[in-house]
Amino acid sequence: MAENEEVILLDFWASMFGMRVRIGLAEKGISYDHRQEDLLENKSQLLLEMNPIHKKIPVLIHNGKPICESSIILEYIDETWNDKAPLLPSDAYAKARARFWAGFITNKLDQAGRKVYRTKGEEHEKSRQEFMECLKLLEGELGDKPFFGGENFGYLDVSFIPFYSWFQAYETYGNLNIELECPKLIAWAKRCIQNKESVSNIFPDSSKVFAFVQLLRKKLGIDD
Repeated sequence: MAENEEVILLDFWASMFGMRVRIGLAEKGISYDHRQEDLLENKSQLLLEMNPIHKKIPVLIHNGKPICESSIILEYIDETWNDKAPLLPSDAYAKARARFWAGFITNKLDQAGRKVYRTKGEEHEKSRQEFMECLKLLEGELGDKPFFGGENFGYLDVSFIPFYSWFQAYETYGNLNIELECPKLIAWAKRCIQNKESVSNIFPDSSKVFAFVQLLRKKLGIDD
């Protein structure tokens, strides 16, 4: 990275989408100014200025220019700092497939997961089933490969591995046993943590994430 480059990441420690970006930056060896946002109480003026449409993290600010949405940020990182091993595959079909599954994780898995710990009754039961169906589809995509991209850790692995830090919360509030139903996914997640410092160095303790989810449920009025 050039000495005069300024890289700022607006983030929240428990955000799996922020974790995506942190892992991507670590994979490329990019140093950056990491700024935590208070999403529950008071978003910063910088965040509101840099992402006025959605007012959400993560936001990567590169030399004063904001890039929003974690999947888009990952692609930007991959294209901008291309002197290191690429995150996205070079093959057009493999690249399209990785993007498809990353979108599935963002739009389908995350929404089902939110409902697992945010809802009750019939909607909760439906979300439990949908969440596990999503995980089983992802396990099918992984197959017997060590990583989603094959032998190499890449874009889809980066996109999905942050969710593993939330598995304790999903399992507790969804009454699920993910390892029993998706053993290959759990083996993959452990492999990512063991083999990639970019993952192990940024991962929050699962009990800390669980405590955050407990606090969130109280604020939402789900728990007393």
